[in-house]
Amino acid sequence: MNKLIVALIASVAAMSAAQAQQTAPRAYIGAGIASADHDLKAPGAANVDTEGWKASGKLFGGYEFNQNWGVEAGYTDFRKSDVNYRIGNANVRGETEGHSAYLAAKATLPVNEQFSVYGKLGAARNKAELRAISGIESISRSKTEAYGALGAQYQLNQDVALVAEYERYGKSKDFGQKADVLTIGAKYSF
Repeated sequence: MNKLIVALIASVAAMSAAQAQQTAPRAYIGAGIASADHDLKAPGAANVDTEGWKASGKLFGGYEFNQNWGVEAGYTDFRKSDVNYRIGNANVRGETEGHSAYLAAKATLPVNEQFSVYGKLGAARNKAELRAISGIESISRSKTEAYGALGAQYQLNQDVALVAEYERYGKSKDFGQKADVLTIGAKYSF
């Protein structure tokens, strides 16, 4: 996580040094597909079987002060995921569910008129739940953690763009979605 923060700070510094022409402020909204690996690392759990990588929905919106600086907020629903594991002599079947909401500063470096790269740094409120169907165990954890992302954007026209990014929602959890998320989506500026 510290390496990601250092990389984002270095990227922001490089972008501000290379800041070019100013553009008019614009707001944007977008939607994407976020894919996270679901896992379980509970004490005493053996023979863990999870659904692995699952696609989920993401909604986001932001405001670009100019072509280099902005702010973004988003919400990702990590969906339910089935999990089977063994604790002692008991086989447990359950499900995990989670979601995250974030607010981040965004720094963008235009490569050319259609392509740009960006970094985001902020905070995310992450929630993960584990519910055992057999009623042995139910756990819910919520925590505010650091959020960071590195991404690329391709402008289809003046208002519509495609985005792809790697996001990090805090530290890895003991259950539910992992902190590393791959996202693809589209955004509309107005």
